Amino acid sequence: MRADRLVSLVLLLRQRGRLTADTLARELEVSTRTVLRDIEALSAAGVPVYAERGRHGGFALLPGFRTELTGLNHEEALALLTAGSARGEQAFGLGSALASATRKVVDALPESHQAAVSDAAARILVAPETDLLSRRTPTEEVPGGTMTEIRRAVLAGRKLRLHYAAVDRAPQWRTVDPIGLVTVRDRGYLLATRSGADRTYRLSRILAAEELPEPAQRPDRVDLDRVWRERCARFLSGDHIAVLMRLNPARREDLLNTAVAVRAADPEPSPYPEPSPAPEPDGRLRLEATFQDLRHAEWALWQLGTDAEALTPESLRTSLHRRAAEMATRYGPASGA
Repeated sequence: MRADRLVSLVLLLRQRGRLTADTLARELEVSTRTVLRDIEALSAAGVPVYAERGRHGGFALLPGFRTELTGLNHEEALALLTAGSARGEQAFGLGSALASATRKVVDALPESHQAAVSDAAARILVAPETDLLSRRTPTEEVPGGTMTEIRRAVLAGRKLRLHYAAVDRAPQWRTVDPIGLVTVRDRGYLLATRSGADRTYRLSRILAAEELPEPAQRPDRVDLDRVWRERCARFLSGDHIAVLMRLNPARREDLLNTAVAVRAADPEPSPYPEPSPAPEPDGRLRLEATFQDLRHAEWALWQLGTDAEALTPESLRTSLHRRAAEMATRYGPASGA
């Protein structure tokens, strides 16, 4: 639309200063003649754009010129406000910055749009703390100073020194090359390499962090989504046991607290380690849970009792049947009673 192109032209001049008609035409993907007509339309509308002649000439705006964000339509403004709502503000310690940016977006909108967009955003909720299938999910928190050091090292491409508390191990200091940050269902992860080997660190287990002056050894470009998928696939295909099961939704959080990973059991399961399944006709959830080994799986399923049913592997069903039979025999009616 022409209105969008006019806004883009003004923003180009504001951000990059004087530009020739040919440069503007390339940026806007239109002809030079169209650019000249747009310049005339802006001048007629009162936008202080002027032409400078000569070898280094071009078009520019008067210094200090400021416009409202009239280029944002209702859907675009709503998308920005929704992205910055509730849970989104907590990602990687950027909550206050995101809230401040959202306020500036609203303030810069024309007054006629502000109320409508704010009311619309209030009717859209993204990733609430509680869903229909589980109890309240606790949010993992990382101290602000620690998160700031991690984020700065990731974005600046410098080495990072971490004081990390791995599961069942004493906290240790280690130096890593950060690659990127990922958040999955309110759990944050740092993707990095250490001595060339891939490492994934849970942000909530990082007790302290220090950005180092040395540059990180990492590629200039990264496809973070692909890296995350590959690491999830390697993790789930390691020396673990996968259990296909049916679960009472009320025990979902208990399973999440005991299994190594859980995902919805659909024809093409997601590589991410948390499920968002639809219940079966009887209300139970069909899930695939990963455990450390058969013994771990047997223990976890036994804790869930009749609220869970292991469908595969057969070795787990056999071990659970044997255990249940032994318990039934031990606690059955006394002979002669």
